[in-house]
This record gives sequence, structure tokens and C-alpha cells, in this order.
Amino acid sequence: MLEISKKSNLLEQKSYKYSLQDVEKPNLYRDMYSYDQVPKVVFNHRRVPMNMPDDIWITDTSFRDGQQSMAPYTVKQVVDLYKLMNKLGGPFGLIRQSEFFIYTKKDREAVEKCMSLDLKFPEITTWIRAKKEDFNLVKSMGIKETGVLVSCSDYHIFKKMSMTRSQAIEYYIETIRDAFEAGVVPRCHLEDITRADFYGFVVPFVNRLMELSEEAGIPVKIRACDTMGYGVPYPGVALPRSVPGLIYGLQHYSNVPSDLLEWHGHNDFYKAVVNASCAWMYGASSVNCSLLGIGERTGNIPLEAMVFEYASLRGSLDGMNPQAITEIGDYFRSEMGYKIPPMTPYVGENFNVTRAGIHADGLMKDEEIYNIFNTRAILGRAPGVTVSKTSGLAGIAYWINQHYNLSNEEKVTKDSPLVIELKKWVDDMYADNRTISLSTGELEEKIKELRND
Repeated sequence: MLEISKKSNLLEQKSYKYSLQDVEKPNLYRDMYSYDQVPKVVFNHRRVPMNMPDDIWITDTSFRDGQQSMAPYTVKQVVDLYKLMNKLGGPFGLIRQSEFFIYTKKDREAVEKCMSLDLKFPEITTWIRAKKEDFNLVKSMGIKETGVLVSCSDYHIFKKMSMTRSQAIEYYIETIRDAFEAGVVPRCHLEDITRADFYGFVVPFVNRLMELSEEAGIPVKIRACDTMGYGVPYPGVALPRSVPGLIYGLQHYSNVPSDLLEWHGHNDFYKAVVNASCAWMYGASSVNCSLLGIGERTGNIPLEAMVFEYASLRGSLDGMNPQAITEIGDYFRSEMGYKIPPMTPYVGENFNVTRAGIHADGLMKDEEIYNIFNTRAILGRAPGVTVSKTSGLAGIAYWINQHYNLSNEEKVTKDSPLVIELKKWVDDMYADNRTISLSTGELEEKIKELRND
């Protein structure tokens, strides 16, 4: 059967129909995933077209996946961070949703307090296992959408659940029907999709979900979960590791529209951000992230990273307020005692700070030389330097001008007597086998001493 595609305006074949392959033994893709070797990136040279949706957005899992890797947040912390996400997402709600656990009394209290704020964005959703008792919790709280865990690789179906593929589908469908009957939108989390039999299980299962959705008159969302971070963004990579192939396949073979298609990735192989951007570019409207990338093992897609990926791909922040990212970082440090690695982009202590004198010299002449963008205007963070044995005269001068917020008339230069004297003192400190940077307090005390001499 041939049909004109509304996306490409080309004749495309629509005769592909994939049926469930109810195999006796699990397909573990041992050629790619030999447990005693590094997973292999395999190419079949099949490429699919980019298909950027009209609208793209971000969703959040900080209060679900994020809480699985650190001490649970207090109710106050959840509410405060939820409000900061609202500020970050801007008036158009580009931080579209946030998902919550609801298993404990504290979880439910946090949900209720966030709901009482009556903020349109992020919309509050939940996450449950495919169990009736879990779904009863969702109904009792009046939640309009919930995530449902529907593991899709044979690693999970055979090894964890001890089921066949057909048994797993029937088990999942039972909860999905419950959601439809209650008028709740189910968001199906296809766990471990990058190790799943795409044509033998994923496509037939999603086709069944789309049919049930049409019968119920209620949308079903599909979240493609790269649970172990195996996804690869390169063109021509074979399934199930190909992010372009997975997104294209869900749209082309299962007719999942972009606005119902979401990507959820992990960072085990350092590809969380690029995979998420790839998912956007190949047709998923939504990418699921967590604040600071906090999540299981190596973490999730950092939400703040996708704010800048959005701006890079769209050419505009479209109302998002990235200065809230700095506030979020400060909140994690001061209110939660969370130690953010200093080199972390956008929020780390050393993000736009240089230790090299030659870099500081460039900053003094024109900060654009060594600053990635106007961090003062966009993030509310001026570029900085730390004073150490490599700072040189330029680094010391820059630190003084910035720390004391000196006007152009007051600014010191590399030739200023104060800078030269301070440089001698710094050199003496490191000649005595010092290894760490000088603290703000030490520098302030020495400058005060030199000014009084």
C-alpha cells in the first residue's frame, strides 16, 4: 500500500506490519552485548531522515529517577525546586511536566503541596509499576497522567519477570486498560529499549497500545527509555542501539506522533545529552531529564543542558529563564548540602573560572575570548579566575577587579604596584610547597595588609 506522507510529501510504503515474535529463548543480542566485553557499536549503514517536530520541550524526572540515587528530598525541597523549574521553564512551559513517586506519605504530601500552588507548568504526573494497587493510588490523587513501567527487553521479560513476551504484553495491557477506563493518560515507559527486539516485540506492542488508545479516545504516550545508556546517535548504526532508528521506527511502523513520543536516557557512556538532542532531531517532541543530571548510576540527561540544547537548535530560549539554573545550583549547594562537581557545566564552581594567567590576560582584554557566552547576562554569573601558582599578574589583576567590582576608572592592571606585590607573595606561598588555590579570605587579608603598608 502506498500513501503520501504528510511529513515528506513523498509516496511511502505502508505495507510493513510486524507481529509479535513469541520466542522460546530470549534474544540478548550477544553479538553486541557480550557481558565480558565492552558493548559493540554495530553499523548496518541504514539511514533514516531527520524529522524535527514543530514543537519540542523538556520533561523532568528529578523527583522520581533523581531521588533513586541520593537521599530523598524533603517536602520543602521538592516544593522549592518545583517552583524554580516553573521559573526556568518560562511562560510557555518549556519544562512541560514533572513526574513524582507517590508510594510514601511524604511523596504524596509533596505532590499535594505542589498541586496546591496551581502552577500550569510543569504539569504534575506520577510513575507506577504495572500493578492495580499502584494505579489505585493514582486515581485517589486525581492525577491526569501517569507513567507505567513496561519493560521491553528480553533481559527484563525473561530474566526479571520470568514471563514470555505475550504474557508480558497481556500483563501490561491490563493496567493500561485501567488507566483508559479512569480517563487517565498512560505514559508507557519502554524500559531498556536499546536492548529490546525492536521488530519482534517493541513495534507489535506499541501498535497494540495505539489501537487501544484509538478505541478509548484517550492518547497514550510512548517513552523510549535508554535505561543503560547504550543508545548511539551516529547515522547508520544498527538497531537496537540506534537512537535515530528507534525514533524513526516508532513513528514509521507504529504511527506514534511526535507530541506523544518522549526520550529518556542515561549517561553510562557519556552520551545522554547528544542522544537526547538526536531524539529531538529525529522526531520526538519531548526529552526527559533531571536537575543536574542526578539519577541512577551515572545519572540522567541534565535538564539544564537541554535548556541550552533547545536554544542552540531553535535559535532562542523562547521565554525560558536560564538564570534560574544558577539559583537551582545554589539551592542544591546551600539548602541540600549537595556537592556539585566543580567542573560541571553551567552550575559548577569552575564552570566559567580560569586558573591560567594567559587566559586571565585574555579575559581582561575581552572576556569573549575565553568565555563561552555572556554568562553574566544569561546565567547571572560573571566569568572568574582563581589565584594559584599559574595565575600570573593578569590573573591576580582580574581577580581584584572582579572581586571588588571596581569601575573602569578604579581597575588595576598588570603593572599596578598592588598587583606586583601580591604576585610576589603568591610566588612565595607556592615556593613553600603549597598545592591548592588561595582562598578568598587569604587574598582579602593580604590585600588589606598591602594597602595599609
